[in-house]
Amino acid sequence: MTSRKRLGVALLMFASLLAVSKPAAAIPAFARKYGLPCSACHEAWPKLNTFGQTFKDNGYQLNNDRDAPIFQQPSYWPIAMRITPNWHFESAGKTPIDSVPGDPTSPTVEQTINSHGFDLSGVDILTAGTLAKNISFLLVPSIDSVAESIGVESANVRLDNLWGSPYLNLKFGKMELDNVLSEKRILTLSNAGGFYQLYHYVPFAAAGTVTDINFTSQGDNQIGIELSGHSLDDHTRYAATLMSSGDGTPGLPTGRTYSGYLHLSQGFTTPWGLQRVGAYSFVGLEPTYFLTSGGVPVAGAGRGNRSFYRIGAYGSLYLGKFDLTGVYQRSLDNVFLATATPAGTTLPTGAHSPSWNTGTFEAHYTYSPQLIIIGRYELVRMSQQTFDGVPSDLGNLDSFTIGYRYYPFMHSRAGLAWHQEFASILSKGTSPAGQDQRVSSYFMGFDFAF
Repeated sequence: MTSRKRLGVALLMFASLLAVSKPAAAIPAFARKYGLPCSACHEAWPKLNTFGQTFKDNGYQLNNDRDAPIFQQPSYWPIAMRITPNWHFESAGKTPIDSVPGDPTSPTVEQTINSHGFDLSGVDILTAGTLAKNISFLLVPSIDSVAESIGVESANVRLDNLWGSPYLNLKFGKMELDNVLSEKRILTLSNAGGFYQLYHYVPFAAAGTVTDINFTSQGDNQIGIELSGHSLDDHTRYAATLMSSGDGTPGLPTGRTYSGYLHLSQGFTTPWGLQRVGAYSFVGLEPTYFLTSGGVPVAGAGRGNRSFYRIGAYGSLYLGKFDLTGVYQRSLDNVFLATATPAGTTLPTGAHSPSWNTGTFEAHYTYSPQLIIIGRYELVRMSQQTFDGVPSDLGNLDSFTIGYRYYPFMHSRAGLAWHQEFASILSKGTSPAGQDQRVSSYFMGFDFAF
């Protein structure tokens, strides 16, 4: 496939890659440990309720005699597993293909590609809890859906309540950032709807040509250290994280660059539920080139570091069974990163640092502990394109997702959800021919953990 064709399908493949790599966090082992139903911590698993968020912030502790593992019965098994057998339909519009199959020199045409069938998600193996009082951990090995690779999604230890203060907790290892909307507890599972554009959007340099995609994503688990804290009622919260750049990949792939994340929020108790407002910033450096040996990049020898940032504010509103979270984010990538140009060399003519604005609105209606209805709309609007002469709306994106999860039962030994969802993404002018592209998914399956 030519470079143009590879870049032309990048947006279409990106949604699928994110969905495959996405883990899910719901741990029935906690319910078994404390003798509580899943609904004690989850509005609808894996989405946490206020009690569940406080339990997590306290280092998976209730501050009673069941916290420390030394007091547990020998039969207690602190491990949970999750997998989702499913049927799904995928539609990728304006996909560039060879006009003569098997002949890469033939003219390129654009066609809608539809596929459907029965499938499996990967397997998440989740274990978490306390090693001792005020020392908690999380370990999540994951196996991909074709069992060709095993990865470590999370592996961290946290020192809780340092010097007796809930405002001082130190976490070390691979972890999810303290995001506004958690991708590790996301309620949507389809290829087009199982991730947030908020965290993963990549601008286009021109029709069919994405900008550099080697960046540290806010939605992915990262390797670093986090200082966090909260008030006793968990209304006031903060988290500050320093991480190695490289998007959570072990082995120092970028060499010596770091990124930082800061999240501050305040909750307010009202007769309609807990309301919350907050703000965050995600800033960092990425290399623009690598030293080479025999023309081959040397691992860990990144140079010419340049910056990026994501800054946002949000509000979460609860009105009884209905809740809505709205997030606004401003983003910018340095021009050398965006154009994949080594720092210190001449930039392409008319190049700029691309900037864009993102709006995310996610709503839930919890009809009962056994049924939740989900809706989400995201929009991305380019503020400055990477190059002069590019249409101002190139890469503008609209994404919506709607679905529901029905739980036939909820108890401390296992969880089961019947899940149905439809999601669609429309991006402006991004096909190689400059046409709008739409990617859609329909997903249904049994999501279970035990």
